[in-house]
Amino acid sequence: MTLHHALRGVSKGSPAAIAVAHSMSPFVTAYPWSGSGFGTKFSNPATLPTDIGFGVAFTASGNAIAVAHGLPPFVTAYPWSGSGFGTKFSNPATLPGGDCRGVAFTASGNAIAVAHFTSPFITAYPWSGSGFGTKFSNPATLPASSGFGVAFTASGNAIAVAHSMSPFVTAYPWSGSGFGTKFSNPATLPNDTGLGVAFTASGNAIAVAHGSSPFVTAYPWSGSGFGTKFTDPATLPTDIGRGVAFTASGNAIAVAHASSPFVTAYPWSGSGFGTKFTDPATLPNGTGLGVAFTAAGDAIAVSHSGSPNVTAYPWSGSGFGTKFANPATLPASSGFGVAFLG
Repeated sequence: MTLHHALRGVSKGSPAAIAVAHSMSPFVTAYPWSGSGFGTKFSNPATLPTDIGFGVAFTASGNAIAVAHGLPPFVTAYPWSGSGFGTKFSNPATLPGGDCRGVAFTASGNAIAVAHFTSPFITAYPWSGSGFGTKFSNPATLPASSGFGVAFTASGNAIAVAHSMSPFVTAYPWSGSGFGTKFSNPATLPNDTGLGVAFTASGNAIAVAHGSSPFVTAYPWSGSGFGTKFTDPATLPTDIGRGVAFTASGNAIAVAHASSPFVTAYPWSGSGFGTKFTDPATLPNGTGLGVAFTAAGDAIAVSHSGSPNVTAYPWSGSGFGTKFANPATLPASSGFGVAFLG
């Protein structure tokens, strides 16, 4: 999972919450969130997403939530409030070109983008209190193949897509007009299919979770695009990187991955990866598929393939704390994406 998850602010009408996109109906499940962990599950939306939920995102203001999923309309969005899901927004007039795997809002809440399986692999729309606007023009140079993850910088001046063929990550300037001219590819590419992407909140680094060792690759980021690749972490994630997230303060990075311990985290600084944090005492129960931090940086959640399908921990400068109790009502199946509001 990506920067837009880490930066969630809390609007006056929307207390903190956590949402999980998952593989069986209702395809998205949400809970209040507090220092004690999961609250009582919100009621399901009246109109459900139509298929497997792969990604989920809140607006920073907390007034909307969107789910990327596997059948038309491929992305479904709802008003959000302290009461949970509102009445579904109308579908976009022009749908994404295939099943959506990732979704992100700009921090200002004026645009939404989805990464998806078929060309153009990335689709973006203006966003407002009325929902989806008229689709932005496709980028002049498309990502090379199926999009799996998408992220905006916090300033909203760039967008990146993680995808399945070389160069595995593609980035563009972003403005009120949509996509700009593609940035040059990084000099050293990620080593396989890009499955997740995230920017730091300050916009000075970008990380990609991907399919082969080292499973996560990070670069400095600037107005010129990708810098020289950071040195790989000394202790690598153990298997395919599926999701990646930075704390909002930019002092830590976490990777959700296949194979135990299913989530791996490191201190982060201007020099890149620090020495790996100790694994959580109680591990997630299956392949890590998504990861997110609270905006305050005091908790981390992992969506994963086995029950309870989402696992959360306190987070501090020392790393993982003692696992929070599972939600009383679990997500219905494997969690593919996770996002915090607040």
